[in-house]
This record gives sequence, structure tokens and C-alpha cells, in this order.
Amino acid sequence: MGPRRQRPDRDTSPTAVLLIVCTGVILASLDLFIVNVALPDVAADLDVHSLADLSWVLNAYAVVYAAFLVLFGRLADRFRREQGFLLGVAIFVLASAACGMATSLVMLVAFRVVQAAGAALLTPTSLGLLLASTPPERRHAAVRTWAAVGGLGAALGPVVGGLLVAADWRWVFLVNVPIGVVALIVGWRRLPHVPGHRVPVPDLLGALLITGGVGLLALGLVKATDWGWGNRTTLAVLSAAAVSVTLFVTHTAHHRNPLIDRSLFALRTFTGASAVAFVFSAAFGAMLLSRVLWAQDVWGWSPLQTGLAIAPGPLLVPIFATLSGRLVLRFGPGPLIAAGCMFFSIGAAWWAFAATAQPDYVGEMLGGMLLTGVGTGLALPTLMATGAASLPAHSFATGSAVVNMLRQIGMAIGVAVFIAVLGTPRGPSDAVHAYAVTSILVAAIALAAGVLALILVRPHASGEVPTPTSVSLTAEAPTAG
Repeated sequence: MGPRRQRPDRDTSPTAVLLIVCTGVILASLDLFIVNVALPDVAADLDVHSLADLSWVLNAYAVVYAAFLVLFGRLADRFRREQGFLLGVAIFVLASAACGMATSLVMLVAFRVVQAAGAALLTPTSLGLLLASTPPERRHAAVRTWAAVGGLGAALGPVVGGLLVAADWRWVFLVNVPIGVVALIVGWRRLPHVPGHRVPVPDLLGALLITGGVGLLALGLVKATDWGWGNRTTLAVLSAAAVSVTLFVTHTAHHRNPLIDRSLFALRTFTGASAVAFVFSAAFGAMLLSRVLWAQDVWGWSPLQTGLAIAPGPLLVPIFATLSGRLVLRFGPGPLIAAGCMFFSIGAAWWAFAATAQPDYVGEMLGGMLLTGVGTGLALPTLMATGAASLPAHSFATGSAVVNMLRQIGMAIGVAVFIAVLGTPRGPSDAVHAYAVTSILVAAIALAAGVLALILVRPHASGEVPTPTSVSLTAEAPTAG
């Protein structure tokens, strides 16, 4: 990324930068789940008959996005942040157009991988731009807003997808093109120049090992029902996943410049927030996919009906994300995150006990959507802001990228576990039982995340809860999502 011509005068206010970078973050987050409601239409159009195979439209994106967040975050530290952000958006837009024109599942999954690479580049650079243009006393609030927008984008995916699939499933990808082009044009003219830093070349081998490990684990889980849990192929794939993850851990422990900075895990609050983010995201990913498939496969609803039915939950996310900024000052991050996980868990349990093969939106779907929406709004932004606030300025890039990496890996594993537990229900009564079991599983995972939050997520040693005035990050601090 070499020098370029001086651009025209531009508004570099924090608000303007926030609007521009959040556009990119919404695109990246939205695409984690926007295709959920389109899966039945994709399967019919591309002649796909296996949910396990179809799930790679989701998991290929999540796994690659997760593994390359840290790699590209550290690579982007070497160059101008605004250039990295614009390049990421450009890659994402081109891959979105290609996804919209795919003629086979293999082609669609391949372009989803490229999409994920673009998202993994624009996400960390977006946060770097935001922090560089925001006064120190406002940075904690800016991170909270950035995280809330990303969470809202992911949660709104099924809603937006339902509206677009009513026209054609390809629009769930093509809609990114005009939005991305606008972000490129405005960003080119308005984003501030944020210089890079001299940092070591990032660890490519580590990124490949964790990508292979999580990808193989997801493959083994989603295909185990078809292959058989005791089948040699299943055992071989799961064993290869274990070997890859073990090699990643060993490599990280001994490499001079590992993908994940070992010193980060000496920070108790950061480690706790990372662990909780991983577990909570597994519940989040499984929950969204389960509600989409339940409404369409069991109740026979259209993608549009499904998206609108899910909408109340995501609409509560920004409301309670804003409220959580005040509550964390009174109760501390651990109890607030635990409360969010508890609401989420109760919402999932609601679906388990209220499930019926006959559509009953108010009695079955709505209550759980409202409760999980409240839980996500309380837990997710608080997790992200707490993890970021616990980091010293020189580690913000890698640290915040690691939290996001674990979130995406958690979601991919949550989706894989959901598909493995769901199996292939035969008939309405079997489906009701299978989805009730998966809802109980989601509730248990969310509850476990809440318990971990109470144990692991504590205020700083001084007893001070991170607030907008207690977070000190230099404007030049390299950052990542």
C-alpha cells in the first residue's frame, strides 16, 4: 500500500468516522447470518440436499473470518488504517457480487471464503480508525457503540435476509454491492490518515493451523450424523482437528511472534472476557440458525415471515446495549454479563417448553426472541468493551482481534453442534422433540457463559470498573476487531 495523492478536504470528526466504519462493520457482521433464511432457497436452486453440506455457506465464512482477524489485524498495523479498511471493503464487495452469481454450492462457498477475508481486513482497521479519531475520554463509549452495531448487524441478518429472499436469494449478497460502493466513495474522501507502525510480520502458519483445526472440527461435527459417530472417517477428521489445534497451541507457546500474543492471557479480565465471549457466541450462533430452520422447516413459514418474526429480538439489542453502559458502572461487568446470559438462557428454555408443531407466534416464538434480544444487548457489548478496556495501548490491536476471533470460532462451533444434535427429524412430533433438545442445549451453553462471567470477569485490581474516563488508549494505538 504505497503513497497516494492528497485527497480533498474532509470532515474527520469522530461522528463521521463512526458512521463510515460502522457501515463496513455492519456489512461484515450482517453476512454472518443474512444467509440463514436463504438456505432453503439456496438448496433448492443449487440442488443441495444435505443440511450438513449447506452449513458450509455459514461456517466457511465464520471460520475464515475468525482465523484471519488476528492475522490481518496485525498485518494492517504495518500500513495506513484507512487504506486497509478501504481494501477490505473492496474485496468484500467484489466477493459479494461473485456470491450473487454463483451457480454451485462449491462456487458459493469459495466466494464466501473470499468475502470473509475482506471482512477480516476491514474489521480491525475500522476500529483502529475509530479510536484514532476519538478523544480518549470517549473511546470506551465508541468501542461499545462499535460492538453494539456489529452485534446488531449479526442479529438483524435473518430479518434483512427474509426481506431480500422474497425477491431472490441472490439479493442477500448483491445488496452489499451498492452499500459497499457508497462506503468506498465516502471513505476515500472523508476518512483520516492513520499511519502504520513497525511491527513483525504476522504468523501465517499459526493462522493456517487454527483455520484447519476449527474447520475440521466443524466438518466432523456436522457430518457425524451422516457418517456415523463411530465411523473411521468421522474419527479421522476429529482426530486431525485435535492434532491441528494441539500444533497451534504448541506453535504459539514457542514462536517468537505468535498469532496470539501469549502475554495477553496474563491479563485476568481479558482472559475471562475472551472465554465468556467464546461460550456465549456458541449459544448465539446455534440460537439464530435454530429459529430460522424451525420457522421454515417445521412451521412452513416463508423467509419473509421468518425474518419479521425474528425482528423483535434484534430490535432490543441497541436499546439494552445503551442501557448496559450505565448499568456496568453500578454493578460491574461480570454480574451484568451474567445477567445478559441468564436472560438469553431463559429465552432459549422458553422455546424448549413452548414448542408446538402448529404455528403459535405469541405463545412460542415471541417470548424467547424478546428474552434473547435483552440478553444479547446486555452481554455482548459489555464483553467487548470490558475485554478492550483491560488491554494496554500497545496490545489493543492483537487483544481485541483475539476476542473477536474467539467469538467467530464459538459461533461456527455452535452451528456445527446444533446440526449434529438436531440430526434429521422425521415427522412433526420428531421435529418438536429434536428442536426442544437443541433449545435446552443452547440454554445450557448460555447459562455456562453466565457462570464463567461471574467467576472470571472481574474489575481491575484496583477495584475500578472500566469507564470512559479510565480507559486510556493512545490515538496511534494499533487496533483490531
